[in-house]
Amino acid sequence: MNVNSDFTKRYEKVPVDIFEDSSVASTLVAESIAETIKKKERKNQPCVLGLSASSSSIQVYEELVKLYNSKEVSFKNVHIFSVDEYYPLNKNELQSHYRFLKEYLFDFIDIPKANIHCLDSEIKKDKVHQYCAEYEKKIADLGGIDILVIGNMGFNEPGSHYNSKTRLITLNYTSRVAAASEFFGVEYVPFHALTMGIETILSAKKIFFLAWGEGKASSIHKLVEGTINEQNPASYLQNHNNLEVLIDTSAAAELTRVKTPWLTGPCEWTDFLIRKSVFWLCRKLEKPILKLTDRDYNDNGMSDLITEKGPASKINIKVFNDLQHTISGWPGGKPNADDSTRPERALPFPKRVVIFSPHPDDDVISMGGTLARLSEHGHEVHLAYQVSGNIAVFDHDAIRFLDFLRDSSKIYNLEDKKAEDIYVKALEDLKHKHPGEPDSDSIRAVKGAIRRGEAKAACRYLKIPENHVHFLDLPFYETGGVKKKPISDADINIVKDLLQEVKPHQIYAAGDLSDPHGTHRVCLLAILGALEQLKEEEWIKDCRVWLYRGAWQEWDVADADMAVPLSPEEVNIKREAIFKHQSQKDRPLFPGSDKREFWQRAEERNHNTAVLFDKLGMAEYQAIELFVRYKI
Repeated sequence: MNVNSDFTKRYEKVPVDIFEDSSVASTLVAESIAETIKKKERKNQPCVLGLSASSSSIQVYEELVKLYNSKEVSFKNVHIFSVDEYYPLNKNELQSHYRFLKEYLFDFIDIPKANIHCLDSEIKKDKVHQYCAEYEKKIADLGGIDILVIGNMGFNEPGSHYNSKTRLITLNYTSRVAAASEFFGVEYVPFHALTMGIETILSAKKIFFLAWGEGKASSIHKLVEGTINEQNPASYLQNHNNLEVLIDTSAAAELTRVKTPWLTGPCEWTDFLIRKSVFWLCRKLEKPILKLTDRDYNDNGMSDLITEKGPASKINIKVFNDLQHTISGWPGGKPNADDSTRPERALPFPKRVVIFSPHPDDDVISMGGTLARLSEHGHEVHLAYQVSGNIAVFDHDAIRFLDFLRDSSKIYNLEDKKAEDIYVKALEDLKHKHPGEPDSDSIRAVKGAIRRGEAKAACRYLKIPENHVHFLDLPFYETGGVKKKPISDADINIVKDLLQEVKPHQIYAAGDLSDPHGTHRVCLLAILGALEQLKEEEWIKDCRVWLYRGAWQEWDVADADMAVPLSPEEVNIKREAIFKHQSQKDRPLFPGSDKREFWQRAEERNHNTAVLFDKLGMAEYQAIELFVRYKI
């Protein structure tokens, strides 16, 4: 077991490096791989890599391609083994891990075809056992895996044995639900998979474990600080003597040195850290801020804070006032009022506001109450929907709308023959579409039109003029599949043109930056790229950017700069606005592990935030939406 000499890392059982930017970590891993390849080449030995088809690894593969293109490394002496694969599955399907590695790496380097050893998802079932044994032998004959790059333990499900090797495994329901977005529905996810075993993974001479985003925080905490047990196969990595865990700040959120650094040793008591620690203490003791005592601080590892900044009453009042000043029922600023302690300035009033929504429902799901408030207060509100969201529409909804078009044509004596032909063609397209295959251009257009119609309906309900509703259809998204294009100047320019046209005083955007390849992150990068190019414009000097969070998570209260409280009536308004997005109601296409509808997730999240504020000693509200200010 690895033991950390650094006192701040004393809870961590494996080496962990935390990065602000995942690209920096990915570059370091790629350079390490390249150096190993060159060392083996000088010795005239093959270099054996084990690679996973995880999103965490994409940037590593992109960096390896760059190194190859710059002639810093060749892959002619490299053998690559894949970690896992769905079974059965045609290797050319979109969800194939072989295809993933091919499209991100194999197609762009000089690796001999014979040196690519990806698990064969098309092998006959009666041959699987023998095939897996031969797979293990190939690895052994080449001297074992030199470097393994993973973001999980393959498809080793909870209960996998420590001595397990490459094998066919039955996927549990949780794993299949997690893959639902890749396959356009959980019903299309295979029930089985091929995977390297725990022993196979641990036999690698060097392991890089990569994780980006707050969604990985809990699993990273279990891997790094938890106990070794069969129900958490990743915990077996604690026994590896050459493991590096590389994560970003979001994935590190649950580690003790990040979540509660005051428990690991002396720390610099910034205003933010004081606020964070006080909220933690309140939750732990179930006390409001103003009832905390010197003894509470001393008995819970926070004596340094009392010594430096105390007494408790002084700290409590400061934190209480700071939190209270984040609460505002006037997200666009309150006219003719003292704004010195308000999150948003009073003037100008009314303001021009641009609300960016990655998909055509993120606006109402994440900040529907605030949006309604801004509209009610008379601000000039513009909605900018960044992508079409066409892949998140069921086929049967597309058919239903085309059927409506056909019937409408008959009612109004329009070109009913043409409408009939469109309907029949759509049925034919969908009939021959394989599960997981992208839609045809015409079907995608229909599905995009459905999402646009729903967004416009929600805007009408919230009294947003139709000429203030903008559908940007950023090019990076329009691939028809889950995998998207990289962000480009075309995406940034579309956003920039809209901002130049409106010249807003406020911008609201989804602040989901941590997932390197998530749609929300790319949408935010397009906004930030546009703002960077516009930073010398006069209007931008009087513009504030507010970030909200997506459907699954809320900002930590300690991070929040503005808290907008909602009444029961406003919660109902928000719910009705979400209901306008009917294709996303009743059964979200990609539910993940959360089976609740979006409106249920949103309401529970907003209510839980209000309950937390109440427990901290603030006024009792029905719900609260949180925002973090981004400094341009």
